[in-house]
Amino acid sequence: MRWERERSRLAPDAAPPWLKQLVDNVDHIRRAYRRRLPAEVVSAILEADAEADRAAGRDTSGPAGKPKRDAAVLVLFSGPPDAPAGELPDDADLLLTVRASTLRHHAGQAAFPGGAADDTDPDPVYTALREAAEETGIDTARLQPLATMEKMFIPPSGFHVVPVLAYSPDPGPVGVVDPAEAALVSRIPVRAFVNPENRIMVHRDARTHRLAWPAFVLNEMLVWGFTGQVISAMLDVAGWARPWNTDDVRELDEAMALAGSPDRSPGRYGDAHDD
Repeated sequence: MRWERERSRLAPDAAPPWLKQLVDNVDHIRRAYRRRLPAEVVSAILEADAEADRAAGRDTSGPAGKPKRDAAVLVLFSGPPDAPAGELPDDADLLLTVRASTLRHHAGQAAFPGGAADDTDPDPVYTALREAAEETGIDTARLQPLATMEKMFIPPSGFHVVPVLAYSPDPGPVGVVDPAEAALVSRIPVRAFVNPENRIMVHRDARTHRLAWPAFVLNEMLVWGFTGQVISAMLDVAGWARPWNTDDVRELDEAMALAGSPDRSPGRYGDAHDD
């Protein structure tokens, strides 16, 4: 694994023009993230976050919960360096993995590469680069970290996650390094997420129908949960989002089946420019 600690330095000015709006407004992503969530979900996340604080000893006045654990994920955009501002290049893509089905947390889910921080990691950017290299084999010397998003708490796993926004005009080859960690590594065209036909809302079961999350139905995966929420928020902040049917609410198993349907054969993402 070849990469250096200085690669963890943030350089927002290195963003290509088409990414500038997202980078310049990175502080708005968390607000956009929560805007798409039902109030009950936001309230539950905030309460779980507070309980994790109490469990970590930062507030001993309340009941103990699961302590927070620090983590970071790499949100890597690739695409041409010279595409103009206000236009999303057709060949821009986003790096995602599908977690191995045997993992303890979020098994089988689409995710940004990343994971828990080591005690020796100097900062979240370093954690995201290290984990991405271990999971996907990516050459982190070809990547430029641009900005960090605000920490987001994920109650099921107890992780306090920092998404690290990064860019590369050409990240080179990627793939599954350890099948015990990832089942799939893929660079997904950003236009696949922009395409309204690929967007739905997902809930776990009939009892939580109102507590639905934005999701993306792609040919290889269903992107939902934390990852789907971050992508949805980034589309809003970057100005790439197009109107989509938020009344199309599917139960999780039904949505997973859609992702593997014959109509979504490998390589078919749909054209975000079609009307």
